[in-house]
Amino acid sequence: MAPRVLSWISVSLLVFLASWSCAAARGARAPRAADPTYGFTSVRLDESNFVLQRPYDEASGARYSFDGTVRKLWVLASDKPHARQSHTSPRTEIRMAGYDYSSGVWQFEGYGYVPSGTTGVSIMQVFGAGETATTLMLHVYDGALRYYDRQLVEDAIYDRWFRLNVVHDVEASTLTVYIDGEQKLHVHGRGGDSHYFKFGVYAQNHDSSCMESRWKDVRIFKKH
Repeated sequence: MAPRVLSWISVSLLVFLASWSCAAARGARAPRAADPTYGFTSVRLDESNFVLQRPYDEASGARYSFDGTVRKLWVLASDKPHARQSHTSPRTEIRMAGYDYSSGVWQFEGYGYVPSGTTGVSIMQVFGAGETATTLMLHVYDGALRYYDRQLVEDAIYDRWFRLNVVHDVEASTLTVYIDGEQKLHVHGRGGDSHYFKFGVYAQNHDSSCMESRWKDVRIFKKH
């Protein structure tokens, strides 16, 4: 092969390698969002920690299923409350038991799924507050996940699995919500001296006739 051709090939190869190296270096330096669970330790959970609340006149299998991976919870707008003496709206929720807390920094993590058509419903809450029952609720309205019925947390939530992380710093009285590892909300708490996590479906404003959410890989973390 002629020396001039060899020289052209050599130069082309050097240019390609240089451009590839720059691209690789840029990729290596690209900032990555920190995992919300970094610095936290997961607590031990078994089925006794997942306490089901459902309409009091329905069997558990009529509003809840668990196949070992996915927990599916649904409720009808016409359903009874979870207790005969209660005057609250219909719900099918899991109350995370055994890890009520009054201090420290705690975190809920779970992968959630909301089918289209479900609206006017709370799918996750941090229970316990000063003058109200909860210090945080995440509602779904027409495919948007909101802080109560107010500011937007995540749009287009329907028909997809999303990773939800909720961090509650009791002393600082703050709550931070992450969707798929990205911070979406940071708000002040509402006081209270005892808290716990809940998830599922709990009818709110302008609720659909049937409300459903699905969950998997639910964990609780504590910061030490």
